[in-house]
Amino acid sequence: MTDSAATEGAGTEGQGTDEQGMDYRSAGVDLEKAERAKEGIRELVEGTRDRWTLSGLGSFGGLYQVPDDVAEPILVSSADGVGTKLKVAFRAGVHHTVGRDLVNHCVNDILVQGARPLFFLDYLATGEMDEGVVEDLVRGIARACSENGCALLGGETAQMPDFYAEGEYDMAGFIVGIVGREQLLDGSRVREGDVLVGLTSSGLHTNGYTLARRILFERAGLGVGDTIPGTDETVGAALLRVHRSYLHPLKTELERGTVRALAHITGGGIPGNLPRALPQGLGATVRKETWKVPALFRALQELGRVEEEEMFRVFNMGVGMIAVVAPEESRGLVDRLRDQGEAAWILGEVMAGSGVRFAP
Repeated sequence: MTDSAATEGAGTEGQGTDEQGMDYRSAGVDLEKAERAKEGIRELVEGTRDRWTLSGLGSFGGLYQVPDDVAEPILVSSADGVGTKLKVAFRAGVHHTVGRDLVNHCVNDILVQGARPLFFLDYLATGEMDEGVVEDLVRGIARACSENGCALLGGETAQMPDFYAEGEYDMAGFIVGIVGREQLLDGSRVREGDVLVGLTSSGLHTNGYTLARRILFERAGLGVGDTIPGTDETVGAALLRVHRSYLHPLKTELERGTVRALAHITGGGIPGNLPRALPQGLGATVRKETWKVPALFRALQELGRVEEEEMFRVFNMGVGMIAVVAPEESRGLVDRLRDQGEAAWILGEVMAGSGVRFAP
């Protein structure tokens, strides 16, 4: 999205002219429009630069100096997408939020290993270039990069008119962060009896949308402007709520060494993600009575007649991040998070065994 070669994503099919006078625009790729779109986002991209950023918009590759303020630095990388949440954005005609989803999801994925983000790259593929949509998408990406203190270092925008339906696009993100070896979270510090501290999600985040869309749009017959039964939100507002970042509430705790492990609750829910943060031989007990599942998830369960076990396997159910801490640190961590306005609570403990056991 931010590279000078970014408009060439559609390949060479239809490029050039022949005796019938064909050109790239007649084949569906408008290079001039792509160039205007790139110029339109220049200020957004430049606004994310920091003192380690060495390249600017238009470079073939992004340049970033490894910071010298971390002892024994380890680079941590991740890649992800927004999934079928994009289908909701298409329906609603709202495109400025999904870029924030993309960045925040990636930030959380490296945060669980103790890393702070350094830089981000994006990939956007679309059919016909819509300059306004592209600017909205990049505006969201740039805003989230600024909020998380990382540079939007580069990217790619591909026009593929024979591949994507009109008005549709796909996007992916790639992030690199840094952590000192002593601060790396790899599960090795977790012990039996450690306490699980939950932090609330802001909604579905970026997972479970294929099921959620089937329930709300197909089974319930709702539109993006209709209110979801049992809630005070419209379908569009609830489903497009931004996947939040947990960097700011947890950054100081990571620097202090309070946290022994973190689990980002994404696809697979608590059962599929919490065990990834625990060493072999240890599992967890999660106590459902410790939090109230948000109304959105209960509405999805009732409208779709979804079994409780399936709900917890597909959705985060209101728990976006779980921190594992020593018992003597748990109450202090909850209090400090609450002082920041976080709805944090103790939701369970680490136990011998494997997997996740849900208790009443």
